[in-house]
Amino acid sequence: MDASATTHADAKRRPALGKGIESLLGPRPQAAPVADATGRPLEIALDRIDRNPNQTRTAFDETKLAELAQSIAATGVVQPVVVREIPGGRYQLIMGERRWRASQAAGKATIPAIVRQVSDEQSLEMTIVENLQREDLNPMEQARAYERLSREFKLTQEQMAVRTGKDRASVGNFIRLLKLPEGIQALVEQGDLTFGHARALLALGSAEQMGVVASRIGSQAMSVRQTESYIQGLINPEQKPKKQLAAAAPQDPNVREAQDRLQRRLGLKVHIEDRKGKGRVIIEYAGVDDFDAILGALGE
Repeated sequence: MDASATTHADAKRRPALGKGIESLLGPRPQAAPVADATGRPLEIALDRIDRNPNQTRTAFDETKLAELAQSIAATGVVQPVVVREIPGGRYQLIMGERRWRASQAAGKATIPAIVRQVSDEQSLEMTIVENLQREDLNPMEQARAYERLSREFKLTQEQMAVRTGKDRASVGNFIRLLKLPEGIQALVEQGDLTFGHARALLALGSAEQMGVVASRIGSQAMSVRQTESYIQGLINPEQKPKKQLAAAAPQDPNVREAQDRLQRRLGLKVHIEDRKGKGRVIIEYAGVDDFDAILGALGE
């Protein structure tokens, strides 16, 4: 057999890269769904299904949950939940907690479910990734989910980005939210501060300063753009000592705009020194996570 034929045969046997859980955690059993004789998912009693203790989401919109319950009461559950068997003849949710909760609220006795044979580790990873692929997790829930993927599975930011379909820089920015003081994290989780507000606050040097600015954001209903401009004013105050003012040439508006854009993008302090089109860009970082965020933004 010639080399090209051997290469072709090897390629056919080689599993595709970047496809599913196997690409990050290695091969895992792909048991067929447990179904009834017609090939449909099982109808499992709701009181035999336990909540997943590894659920990433901690907050559920009660209004949307009530709307889903009304829909289920009228037309049933369209998409089955995914569960696994656990000791005692019971099942544990892997995916579909909203449908499970809404079915209970709708007074249903059973719910259509696909049963998977997976390990504790596989169940945890499936639950976290499924939630990260949704759009309704609040920023802190997403930050903790990414941090848990990193801690539990030793995944890099690049691997997490591939697994969840997100941008690497975004993954890094979410993880950096965990550097915020707990009080500010709570404001983000409650929706009083947006992801953009929180990211802007990270450019400040102290928890006390972050708290003061966070209060100002709330009391003055500041937009993200207003917050960014205000924080940049704190980091780079316009008023300088007279000696410095005499020595320093005014910064070109285009250079200042580029500097502000970099600071908003990275959430770090940036200073551009420009002299007739030549100069340097100075980025300050406080730790490895900040440095990783810079590399992520540069596509490294």
